Amino acid sequence: MAAAVAPVQAEDAEYKINPWVDCGIGAMIFPNTAPGAVISNVIWDLGTTAVTSAGSSEHTCEGSNVKAAAFIQQSYEQIVVDTANGEGQHLNAMLELLSCDAANVPAIRHEMAEVVGATNYQSQSYNEKAEAYFNVVTNYCGAA
Repeated sequence: MAAAVAPVQAEDAEYKINPWVDCGIGAMIFPNTAPGAVISNVIWDLGTTAVTSAGSSEHTCEGSNVKAAAFIQQSYEQIVVDTANGEGQHLNAMLELLSCDAANVPAIRHEMAEVVGATNYQSQSYNEKAEAYFNVVTNYCGAA
């Protein structure tokens, strides 16, 4: 959450959009303060607006990562089950949204097993869990 917020630029292929930081009301109010953006987005509506704001504020939030984040937030429980199983409709859809090679699934499964096994996992909110999954997946699947 404390990652530096950089402007979203099409020519910056290295920058990966994090919808909880770069999108929604939080990004508009706190454009240079990632923790403020995340906290604002979560307080406002549990981050729902942040991950679906591509249509209303395309200049601050665009690309396949945003679509994947919205999909992950909407289907988190199913996608985690698919990830644990190593296959499934939700996992395949997410991989397709990110143009991600299925060869990354074993690494994603391994890292998610560690996330789910962490002692604080059960106390996290749904949004925190979805964001953690998004962060794991984008470590292995590049931004488009």
